[in-house]
Amino acid sequence: MNTFLLEIVTPERLVYSKQVNSLTVRGIEGALGILPGHIPFVTPLQVAPLSVKSDGVTISIAVHGGFVEVHKDKVTVLAESAELPVDIDLERAEAARERAERRLQTRNKQEDIDLGRAELALQRAVTRIKVSTGKGQQ
Repeated sequence: MNTFLLEIVTPERLVYSKQVNSLTVRGIEGALGILPGHIPFVTPLQVAPLSVKSDGVTISIAVHGGFVEVHKDKVTVLAESAELPVDIDLERAEAARERAERRLQTRNKQEDIDLGRAELALQRAVTRIKVSTGKGQQ
């Protein structure tokens, strides 16, 4: 069998469930390629697009943190949030990126708590933009 079941789940819903040929995710240690029969493991994910190849077509999905759990015939991505390209509002993502960049440029030392939030908001916005514009392939 040259496929495995991929499920992408958020606390709110099942975002994606399909037999796929391969998956590329960005874990804490870097990019990971997953093929059918991969050895089991669990690792945290970065805020980054993941690439799914199925039936000769590759799509990107915006994933905002969480974990990937790999089994021999099934992979589950447990994400804080995840968005398919068709679900992303590109104008809203670009506006969020601009707001986050402004916050990072005008930060004060007293706003250290907001600095982390602004950096995370920027990562999420950039991920959404890459997926929405088709530039999320790894």
